[in-house]
Amino acid sequence: MLDIIKRKNLYFLISLIVIVPGIISLILFGLKLSIEFTGGSRMILTFPKTPTDRTVQSVRNAFATGKVEVVSTQTSGKDLIVRAAPVDEKQAAKISNQIHALAGDFKQESFESIGPVIGAETTTHAFYSVLLASALIVLYIGISFRKVPKPASSWRFGVCAIVALLHDVLVVVGIFSLLGHFFNVEVDSLFITALLTVIGFSVHDTIVVFDRIRENLLRVSGVPFATIVNNSILQTIVRSLNTSLTAMLVLLTLLIFGGASVYWFVVALLIGIASGTYSSIFNASPLLVVWHEWDQKRKLKRS
Repeated sequence: MLDIIKRKNLYFLISLIVIVPGIISLILFGLKLSIEFTGGSRMILTFPKTPTDRTVQSVRNAFATGKVEVVSTQTSGKDLIVRAAPVDEKQAAKISNQIHALAGDFKQESFESIGPVIGAETTTHAFYSVLLASALIVLYIGISFRKVPKPASSWRFGVCAIVALLHDVLVVVGIFSLLGHFFNVEVDSLFITALLTVIGFSVHDTIVVFDRIRENLLRVSGVPFATIVNNSILQTIVRSLNTSLTAMLVLLTLLIFGGASVYWFVVALLIGIASGTYSSIFNASPLLVVWHEWDQKRKLKRS
């Protein structure tokens, strides 16, 4: 029989190996925020051929003529993505005409402009939404598991679920920090949507295992807590893997056929669901055992 609890330190180490590079990247580089958070304008231009350096410079010159600062330019196939200071539609139209004159024919796929105040509000709301979701999850689990028998504690279940949830958030955010630094991948409002979805999925997966632990605690007596937890994991592992794999297959299809607009949103979900499945099996429940063992040692020292 597979003894997951016995190898819990190994699984914790694997989590650290995955999380630490992302945390270092967050400290050094942070996230590459889209204009939805920083404020500014973004214009996506599609040219008949892949934009050359000369074309990119012509576009920059067109913005300079309109006295608009260009923050960055990025090519993606035949597309040129231009991030600049905030501009209104009149300015954008003048710049577009200037680009036609300097760089030739192109199609403007999209244009959006957001002021810095709205960007700051979006950042604040995103932070509070993640914080509120986490607090409500602890409260929900604490109430739902209030009748769990001793030596377990309902609030321990809630806290361990949040630690697993934090693990998943750090994995996703850390990887996107690395992607932003090395591949210029921006974080937008869809990323926050993906994070909240990952939080919900992670907690759902964790609760499935926790609920089985609660059932087994009520059903079995005189069995070590670690054994009950390990058996509960093994009883639910197939269900957890099947649920996750089904969701990931759908997301892989969306990744292939969904287009550029949802590409990184789907990537965030794939990373988060994979991490959530891992943490619910190899982190959340073993943490319950670690906490229980620490509490037992503390009580023995007192007596």
